Amino acid sequence: MPNLDLPILVVDDAKFSSMVVSRTLRNAGYRDVRIANNARTALQQMEQRPVSVLIADWLMPEMDGLELTDQVRQQDEQNNHYTYVILLTARESVEALSEAFDRGVDDFIYKSDMTKQLIPRVFAADRMADRQNTLLQANARLIENNRELASTNIIDLETGLCNSRYSRQRLDKILRHAEARGGASAYVLCGIRNWQELKRAYPASVMGELATGIARRLGSLIRPIDTLCRIGDNQYAILAYFPSPEHCTTAAFRRVFDGINHKALKTSAGYISVEAGMALCRADAQQGTPTVQDMEQSALQALVDAYETRRFTETAPMAGIGA
Repeated sequence: MPNLDLPILVVDDAKFSSMVVSRTLRNAGYRDVRIANNARTALQQMEQRPVSVLIADWLMPEMDGLELTDQVRQQDEQNNHYTYVILLTARESVEALSEAFDRGVDDFIYKSDMTKQLIPRVFAADRMADRQNTLLQANARLIENNRELASTNIIDLETGLCNSRYSRQRLDKILRHAEARGGASAYVLCGIRNWQELKRAYPASVMGELATGIARRLGSLIRPIDTLCRIGDNQYAILAYFPSPEHCTTAAFRRVFDGINHKALKTSAGYISVEAGMALCRADAQQGTPTVQDMEQSALQALVDAYETRRFTETAPMAGIGA
């Protein structure tokens, strides 16, 4: 059954022609039929309230049907909407119709046979416009849902580890725990120094295997009470608490450094060796509680030094380094 509330706009500089079209549509039962006498007015009306079907004369002064179609398509992009465009024409050449289709016109009605073609073509336009707008709305909802998930997600989907959002939350809890109970907080930043080089050499599927392999390797090397997160494409963070500050040193994580650097990882492309740099940012509760940002920025700066020296570096958080 046709949707008799289908919003339709008829555009023609000849008032008699637009009246004939609108009367034919209303006689067929369509209730939401508007008229514009030029393309500019039509665009203004559509900006105020979109339509599903636009029926426009091809030849109009100032802005013809093709130029109007160009503007409608731009308007549709901005409004996440689809308008089915039908041009009224006396031109029946293949070249003219091909050009119009290239410009985004959906259908034509020849003026010589308009009374027979109009209603069946509008029926078809109704179905197509409804289908397209339903898909656009569904896609918009999907995008919004994904945004909401991304804003609350704490999992790195590629490796299954927690992500940077959770890393910051967990680090803040560890810092507060050390502040209340004493001890030291550790933020170990592990970066794969040759990651970009490997990306140039291997396809994305292999790099995904490699990321997962690194995650598993690191997970098997840390203490069960520590937390491992993937905080970037080639960066992993280990978060730990030590009741005794003297135990919070690079020596506590040496096996992690050696384990990731000295044994290649198996992938479908064969065994691949990674060059990992590691930096420990150590915060002793007796010396005050740094911010999460101070810990992250200090560790990142130390990681740059680790890349250059090929050593496991250690640093203390410097207040305001990220400011």
